[in-house]
Amino acid sequence: MNIEKKVRQLVEEKIADKPNLYIVDIKMHSNGKLMILVDGDTGIGIDDCVAISRHVGFHLEEENVIENAYNLEVSSPGIDTPLTAIRQYVKNIGRNLGIKMADGTKREGTLTSITEDAIVIEEKIKEKGKKAELVESVIPIDQITETKVLISFK
Repeated sequence: MNIEKKVRQLVEEKIADKPNLYIVDIKMHSNGKLMILVDGDTGIGIDDCVAISRHVGFHLEEENVIENAYNLEVSSPGIDTPLTAIRQYVKNIGRNLGIKMADGTKREGTLTSITEDAIVIEEKIKEKGKKAELVESVIPIDQITETKVLISFK
């Protein structure tokens, strides 16, 4: 059985009674680090991370799923972690996003809304000789290769 698939089942089991929590990513690295990223519509606390870690760790040990030594890490995605789940976009409405497009271009703007297959951002478009204008742009999610929240320290 695929380790990541098994871990996903265990995490889903543990968060089944917490509808605001969701899995962002599960990755078994070749160095033995098992990384579980979980988030919540209103964030996730350390207590939930600990509970998930204990549940997953206990079952992995009991069922002897991983033969080699491994290091289990459960956390929320850091601010520099790209957005992957639609629910992460929803949580970041009103924030400034940096977006890498499939065609290699980069875009930046404030996330105003999201649909099932696209995000809507307000971006400054400056045409030569004109003042920059705020334009609402619809960007299909399948044309995005990476989205990160941009932090302003102003």
